[in-house]
Amino acid sequence: MNKFIPGETYVPVSGKVFDHEEINNAIKVARDGWWTEGEFTKQFERDFSKFTGLRYVSLVNSGSSANLVALASLTSSVFGERRLKAGDEFITTAVAFPTTVNPGIQYGLTPIFVDCVLDNLNIDSTKIEKAITKKTKLIMVAHTLGIPYDLDKIVKLAKKYNLWVIEDSCDALGSKYDGKLVGSFGDISTYSFYPAHAITMGEGGAVTTQNSLIHKSIRQFRDWGRDCWCDTGKDNTCRKRFGWKLGELPMGYDHKYIYSQIGYNLKSTDFQAAIGVAQLKKLPSFIIKRKENYQSLYTFFKKYEKYFILMHPDKKADPCWFGFPAIVRANAPFTRNELTEYLEKNKIGTRNIFSGNLLRHPAYLDLKYKTAGKIVNADIVMHNAFWLGVYPGIDKEMMKYVEETVKRFMDGYPKS
Repeated sequence: MNKFIPGETYVPVSGKVFDHEEINNAIKVARDGWWTEGEFTKQFERDFSKFTGLRYVSLVNSGSSANLVALASLTSSVFGERRLKAGDEFITTAVAFPTTVNPGIQYGLTPIFVDCVLDNLNIDSTKIEKAITKKTKLIMVAHTLGIPYDLDKIVKLAKKYNLWVIEDSCDALGSKYDGKLVGSFGDISTYSFYPAHAITMGEGGAVTTQNSLIHKSIRQFRDWGRDCWCDTGKDNTCRKRFGWKLGELPMGYDHKYIYSQIGYNLKSTDFQAAIGVAQLKKLPSFIIKRKENYQSLYTFFKKYEKYFILMHPDKKADPCWFGFPAIVRANAPFTRNELTEYLEKNKIGTRNIFSGNLLRHPAYLDLKYKTAGKIVNADIVMHNAFWLGVYPGIDKEMMKYVEETVKRFMDGYPKS
């Protein structure tokens, strides 16, 4: 690693931390010549299942694909009256990454947007029940920046109204709620392994469930929509490859080429999985480092709380922090952009809270949707919120420089 030079070396908000193990695994795949999903894919799915405690894991090529497959799987006719179909409604939030919401829109569902809570950036769970109608079938929300939302309330409502729950855990691998890893509360959970996330494969994602029927549907939609469940490169797992009569096909049509769903090819490669296997071993240390970096920034920013809304997660929440978020208060003598532009000028990376208010973006202006009351806090997030990096590649020297630079900016304003 190159020597850090304050003011010259950029401090990114996110990035990848790796060593020889990831490189050696990738070389093994290259030499093996089996570059689509293979043995490393199977190993990653086993290891990820062991880490999360979730029985079924399906590796996909991105977190966005994970969300698409998760929602698509619930449109299967095997779920009868609970099947998602065009015209149904789903609960989500306006402070969202677009691909948490887009799959529902693409399948003809109507989103019902609920505002967020400012001091944890998650959906306001107190407003969900009033948003539920006879058409509502799903709650699909992300744990924003790794902060678990009120899972007690959401799970309780889901049971009361017989709703599906998809936990978008893309930001939250390693976060816990009431002592359990997030992703283990809903019917399906999704994860991302993009470089900004807790572990990375470059690109990659996963879909998990405890339900065997949901798992079968996930695999069908991920793998072209085919009815066959053979692993890549395998034949006749069912032992009657030419003994099926499905749809209006002739008896004995090759089961490898029978399609029961309108699916996709969203599988990952074994290169990605090989890197993921090595990354997963490092995850416990990554979680510790993210928490340490977050706590350092929280302690520092606490003295400026007159000007910033800091995060206060649910008492049962134990986040694996994706970043350090803060919201510039309306009465502050500076704006979010003035602060972030100063930091960027001084080689410190910053980000807004993803979309801010998703409903303000060009793609969503003509969207048919509903809201659960007024969407006010999402606009505050859009105008005033930002986050700084806490990923494991940020060491103490970098963190000290970040804090010193913020202090220089803040020295022009009274602390209290």
